[in-house]
Amino acid sequence: MRTILPVRADEDPWTSEEVAEIRHELERDIQRGLADLRTAQEDLQGLIWDAGDGSGDDQADAGAKTYEREQEISLANISRDKLAQNRHALDRLDDGSYGICESCGEPIGKFRLQAAPRATLCRSCKEKAERG
Repeated sequence: MRTILPVRADEDPWTSEEVAEIRHELERDIQRGLADLRTAQEDLQGLIWDAGDGSGDDQADAGAKTYEREQEISLANISRDKLAQNRHALDRLDDGSYGICESCGEPIGKFRLQAAPRATLCRSCKEKAERG
């Protein structure tokens, strides 16, 4: 069964090739996100182990290690968020709700989704969300 994705009135319908390309990009981003998350967690674990061996460090060394740990935590959180967004987009593609704005219920727009496959809001709702 072929899922028909919504488009705006000024857009051509999605082709099966375009839908397959979006699916492939989301699946590839999920795999990349899993790898990034594994790497970030391994790096963070290494920093945590190194922190226990900090005897003799001066304040600058301790501060640098703390900063590096915080950076790794931040990168891991970003990877987790992007992974969740990609999985959510893939779930929406599977359940037929992909391409529908989660705020207003109108089509997000084919060109927007091709540029940002994880998008869940149309351009207008995204702009409102960023202002508010």
